[in-house]
Amino acid sequence: MRDLSKPTVPSDAIQRRFAEETQARKAAAGPAASLADGEGSPAELREALAAAVEGLAGEIVTLSHAVHDNPEVGYEERFAVSAVADLLRAHGIEPEVGVYGMETALRAEFTGAAGNANSTGNADSAGNANSTGAAGNANSTGSAGNADSPAPAIAILAEYDALPGIGHGCGHNVMAGNSVGAFLALHELERRRPGSVPGRVVLQTTPAEECSTAKEVLAVRGMLDGIDAAVQTHSYSYDLTHQTWLGVRRIRAIFTGVPAHAASQPFMGRNALDAATLALTGFGLLRQQILPMDRLHAIVVDGGDVPNIVPERTEISLLARSKYPETLKDLVARVEDVLRGAALMTGTGLEIVTSETTNEMPVRTNGPLTRAWVRSQRERGRDPLPAGVVTETIAAGTDFGNVSVRIPGIHPLIKVADSDVALHTREMAAAAGSPSGDAAATDGAYGLASVALDYLHDAEFRAAVRRDFEEAGGVIDVEHFWDE
Repeated sequence: MRDLSKPTVPSDAIQRRFAEETQARKAAAGPAASLADGEGSPAELREALAAAVEGLAGEIVTLSHAVHDNPEVGYEERFAVSAVADLLRAHGIEPEVGVYGMETALRAEFTGAAGNANSTGNADSAGNANSTGAAGNANSTGSAGNADSPAPAIAILAEYDALPGIGHGCGHNVMAGNSVGAFLALHELERRRPGSVPGRVVLQTTPAEECSTAKEVLAVRGMLDGIDAAVQTHSYSYDLTHQTWLGVRRIRAIFTGVPAHAASQPFMGRNALDAATLALTGFGLLRQQILPMDRLHAIVVDGGDVPNIVPERTEISLLARSKYPETLKDLVARVEDVLRGAALMTGTGLEIVTSETTNEMPVRTNGPLTRAWVRSQRERGRDPLPAGVVTETIAAGTDFGNVSVRIPGIHPLIKVADSDVALHTREMAAAAGSPSGDAAATDGAYGLASVALDYLHDAEFRAAVRRDFEEAGGVIDVEHFWDE
């Protein structure tokens, strides 16, 4: 008989099977597609960019460790935003902190000398008269933003929030190192070789990915105005071009009953906890009929006060996830029907509360930008797996999806841990602060910078990026998605 004071240990058989299947699929799929010679940026410039990354490697790793050792949950990332700001200032770049009304969001940008003749600048900025903070250059816009300034614009997004109780179990410290390091490397390349970065580069930090949908809030407030493409990494247990990123809808359900003495007059009550229990049971039954990649997870955050009073109020917090925007909308409708049914069965009131902003959309991965990423990582000795090699059963969500259906973007995954280490675990947090995390910090920095350089240098490549985006469905009106 097992020790009932302890939980059972989950079998790792499925993880072993996943690893075997990954190896078999890798052999069958062959290598991921990459940019060919002559596409994107010149090889000699990428070599100079790699040298710039190597010169910054110590600072990139230091930033990653500082964020890792001082974990902060969403919207509380004051140490992290300060650390990023201080590093930028050390390189003569004055960022704007608290942009778009978000205290822990930061923005900085510069435009290369060949990118925008109208670009005003900061003569003290590390020797580059075109380098400015976000508020410093009113004329510096992306190709869609100003007819007088056709320079292309690419944004490098960054995250640095942690998980409560676990720390950086999603490796956001490494991702911060990737993005800030990429921005600094491009800035340094332009400083050394004016005109090497023929366009506008924006660094935008985006708080609270774990607990909120801050990228949606920032996008609605103008974060992507004048931006033509966006890139960002994600820490993982594989080098991977794309994994299944599920769309997410966050829902709070509040049941209101009638309190009564649970012993003498329970019949005079209406039990809000019964409603929550029925809702959870309904979700369990619903799971039999939802799509294989749909996910439902819920917790009771308020279950009543004491057992001898029929609970007057209960609250459920739940996440509904699906692979496609249209299937997410269908799943949410079915979940809300379960909640209404629970209220009807128990005679309780129901309030369904959703975010004022749309929650996470599935990520749309841009093909040409991905090929640029693959080339960059092979130049670092990595070999990202193509989509479909790693089982899509291992899926997650991110608010980068809300960016990727507004403008072309990629969110590739970079290996920081062994294949049996999952995201959102203490083991992943440890890996994110280890030498493997340090290597990922610098390799990812080069990767993002190289993709940006390819994009800014090659007009045909930019056109291919845009065609791929339009063929995948073009712009989705994310802000009004749930109103339709």
